[in-house]
Order: sequence, then C-alpha cells, then structure tokens
Amino acid sequence: MNIRQKLTAMGLAGALALSGGYVAVFEGKENKAYVDPVGIYTICYGETSGVKKGMYKTDDECLESLANELVKHNEQMMKYVQVPLNTHQQAAFLSFIYNVGVGNFKKSTLLRKLNNGDYTGACNELPKWKYAGGQELAGLVSRRDTERKLCLGELVY
Repeated sequence: MNIRQKLTAMGLAGALALSGGYVAVFEGKENKAYVDPVGIYTICYGETSGVKKGMYKTDDECLESLANELVKHNEQMMKYVQVPLNTHQQAAFLSFIYNVGVGNFKKSTLLRKLNNGDYTGACNELPKWKYAGGQELAGLVSRRDTERKLCLGELVY
C-alpha cells in the first residue's frame, strides 16, 4: 500500500489523502530527528513541532503524525480560504502550507489572488516559494512545480 492508500485506510479522504502522498514524497521520511537545511530539528515527514535531538519514531508513528498534521494544516488553511476549492487545488495548497506554514500563507499574494477568484493566478504563485534560508533549493523548485501542476489540474492522480 502506498502512503495515499494508507491515509485513506486511516480515514482521511479526498484532498487530504492526495496531499499526503505528495507531502510524503517531497518531505521524505526520517525516523530519527535531523537538522533540516535551515537548522530546524525535523522528524518523520517534515514534522518540526516539539522535535528534539535524538528523537525517534516508528513508521506507524510517523504515518499517524502525518495524518494528524494534514488534518490540522487543512483546518488552518480553510479558515482563510473564502472560495470553493476542488480536490486537486485543495491538495496542492495543503502540500504548500504543510511546507511553509499557515502564517506565510495567510499573508501571501497567493491567498489574496485565490480569495479574489483568480485560481490560475493563485496556482501560478506557488513556484515563487522556492527559497529556504535565503537560498533557492532544487527540491523546493521541483515541489512547487508539482504543486502548481496539481493545482491547475495538469496531473493525473
């Protein structure tokens, strides 16, 4: 079973399970805490909250954590989105917020365009978010390109 199927089996549906599949690919999974490119302790699928040096989580704990984080991030995201989203748009924006945080999202041009009904413009904002610690990262370039394509409905899922 792939991550999306596992998340669906855990009760996540539609955009949350779809987004989780992309998050898992782009974040990767590390069972032991490590320091990310901007100096933040991270574990599992990019989890940073409460992570300390030396922490370890099992595969099942990482999957459960991912599911919980997706639900939490989706709830936060939907507090600010004032327009309807289809499944692929919601999944793309959820993957984005999982990575950059809701704080960056709520003050972004992306959200302003989205709430003005400019769906294409909002999707096209995603590739601009390719920097971490002031440096362009190849992984973020790839992630944002994929999120943009997903957002625009160009990816089959």
